[in-house]
Amino acid sequence: MAMPEAAAPSAPAETSAPAAALPDAHDVIRVRGARVNNLRSVDVDLPKRRLTVVTGVSGSGKSSLVFGTVAAESQRLINETYSTFVQTFMPSAPRPEVDELANLTTAILVDQNPMGASGRSTVGTATDAYTLLRTLFSRCSTPYVGSSQAFAFTVASAQGAGVLRAAGGKAEKTTFEIVGGMCPQCEGTGRASTLDIDVMVDADKSLNEGAILLPGHPIGSWMWRAYADTGRLDPDKKVRDYTAQERAWLIDQEPTKIKFSGINYTYQGLASRIRRSYLDPNNPPQQKHIQEYAARGAAHGQCPECHGTRLAEAARTATVGGKRIWELTAMQVTDLLEWVEALDEPAAAPLIANLAAMLRSIIDIGLGYLSLDRESGTLSGGEAQRIKMIRHLGSPLTDVTYIFDEPTAGLHPHDITRMNDLLLQLRDKGNTVLVVEHKAEVMEIADLLVDMGPGAGSEGGTVLFTGDLAGLREAGTPTARSLERRGTLREDVRTPTGAIEVRGASAHNLRDVDVDIPTGVLTVVTGVAGSGKSSLIQGSLEGREGVTVVDQGAISGSRRSNPATYTGLLDPIRSAFAKANGVKPAMFSFNSEGACPECKGAGVIYTDLGLMAGTAIPCEVCGGRRFQPEVLEHTLDGRTIVDVLEMSVAEAAAVFTGAKEKRVLRRLLDVGLGYLRLGQPLTTLSGGERQRLKLAARMGTGAQTYVLDEPTTGLHLQDIDTLTTMLHTLVDAGSTVIVIEHSLAVMTQADHLIDVGPGAGHEGGRVVFAGTPRQMVEDESVDTLTAQALRAWVRGS
Repeated sequence: MAMPEAAAPSAPAETSAPAAALPDAHDVIRVRGARVNNLRSVDVDLPKRRLTVVTGVSGSGKSSLVFGTVAAESQRLINETYSTFVQTFMPSAPRPEVDELANLTTAILVDQNPMGASGRSTVGTATDAYTLLRTLFSRCSTPYVGSSQAFAFTVASAQGAGVLRAAGGKAEKTTFEIVGGMCPQCEGTGRASTLDIDVMVDADKSLNEGAILLPGHPIGSWMWRAYADTGRLDPDKKVRDYTAQERAWLIDQEPTKIKFSGINYTYQGLASRIRRSYLDPNNPPQQKHIQEYAARGAAHGQCPECHGTRLAEAARTATVGGKRIWELTAMQVTDLLEWVEALDEPAAAPLIANLAAMLRSIIDIGLGYLSLDRESGTLSGGEAQRIKMIRHLGSPLTDVTYIFDEPTAGLHPHDITRMNDLLLQLRDKGNTVLVVEHKAEVMEIADLLVDMGPGAGSEGGTVLFTGDLAGLREAGTPTARSLERRGTLREDVRTPTGAIEVRGASAHNLRDVDVDIPTGVLTVVTGVAGSGKSSLIQGSLEGREGVTVVDQGAISGSRRSNPATYTGLLDPIRSAFAKANGVKPAMFSFNSEGACPECKGAGVIYTDLGLMAGTAIPCEVCGGRRFQPEVLEHTLDGRTIVDVLEMSVAEAAAVFTGAKEKRVLRRLLDVGLGYLRLGQPLTTLSGGERQRLKLAARMGTGAQTYVLDEPTTGLHLQDIDTLTTMLHTLVDAGSTVIVIEHSLAVMTQADHLIDVGPGAGHEGGRVVFAGTPRQMVEDESVDTLTAQALRAWVRGS
């Protein structure tokens, strides 16, 4: 019988085609049906080992797609690879609401979140540059002090002796000594607090009359009894009549074990209690009344022992190459690099090479004007994000997904090219780079653009365009229209009504600056990052009568705070719910009677992991809704209080028309925050969002002068126009508005420009131009970096 022809060879021919196409199928991160937050069943393919920029108006769903979907699922899957025991200490994050999410790689988030509030965290410790520097001192210092931890201001010196008993029963005496670099007085913070005794106690009263003035110590309370009922003090004796020993016991006593009310109790004097409970920089109080008490009762200053260096005497006096370690950390990074490169220590040559490479990375990322002793908590969101980038630039990892949240935030247009080069470096190493960004300069280098919109909140959540920049320009989206815009200089600038005089400003890098800031107009202060803008304006104006400074710093308050509580909007809303349902307003507060008993109204269960970052797991009882079930039985116009807190500002503005609600919501819309949810935790807001929220809360307070620090951070050009209109409204109402800003769109609409520079750090610190935007553009002799960028944007070149 004849064999069938071609049957045998045909099978491999059919299977070989899919095999050849298989690698292509894995070259994209495949997203199908994403519905996180406001996303409307989004389908998109994000190419691997390419640079993708996701853009769109503020609140359009960019972060929901990149962070809430891709990054969240990647991190969830990685967490599941750990043992069950380890997973019990990790957040149990739910799977993002998405139909399909395929071909993910490990995601590394480089965001703008603050780097930590610890007073001991600095640029040097965050980048490991200080680790290399103290290792250098441990090997080469004169005199020899000890190992590298002898120069660590996070390690305290300790010594002791005891008996060590071996397994065989043999005992031997042993001693130990740890040589640390921590200053014993300030514990490595460089600061000391002087307490006002009159704020702690009323010396004209006895304990029974309420002599203790600390919050939480009312007469008869447990905390009060710890002082009045221990038998050491007469509760009827006035404090001014105490003996020296009694006074020391009440105020200065360090923690000590005593027997009190039949239990073992750790007693501490009032001063010790304040320092440990109210003034700990690593665990600051969250309650506003305690923050106010601490500010009233303590004066903070430089540590008298170490003079702000944070170091013990041996560490702060040893030298290498004629320099002490604290002198080196106080140098600008560019200057420190020169010192390191000139250092002649053959025995430490590899270490010196690594340190020099680390410092060059800091300079390459545009932060050469910083010093290693700069506290991490004082960095802007953009600076913090770039510091985080440093540890990834030299990483040997490849095929990783790096996700950036507006990496150009806080950058002058001149510095954006350098940031683009760093993003391309990460891509060219074989990594996938996803960037959420509004700047056209970053879009120009993208391999793929994903434009979200068309609007914010419920009006967004749709992918309007995917492709290259040329295609986006023709797409007709809000982003496309912003790309075609060119700067239009303000035609009719206002005439100043006077001037705020600044004389001899010399903070940080300022060089004895004299400048007149016009009043009754919109003034924009600009210059490259690190030029001295904030030092000049905030350092010279903050604290003056009638001046309100609105910065990007964290908003005082607990994790429970949200836009509705911070602006006072929730008060009339709770009252409306109470009136409609015949119950008390406290029922609709997650900080009061309506709180879920399990999570106490937080919506999540927090787990403190000590040295590791704490975790937050949604409460299983209330499902993260914060309220007791019976609270949700009460409605207002068919909505529960949870429904209201889930509404965006724009949605709420259409529903709540009462006078107070309308006024607050109008201000939030005016500052471009219409997309925020009323119940969104303040800890999740970006620096720019926090600042605009502060501005909305403080508008109408009667301030004569408003100072804003980069309020356009995180805003699309379309939203910048809204913000600029609001700033002009403030000026038209009689206020003076001073804005520290890099946005060219804001500069063109200013009445007056003050350009600080010409460079960063010690290359800046001078006013290089003062005048109108038109004068800057048309006067060719003005050749500052700001003038070059503004001139190019206005002329379309």
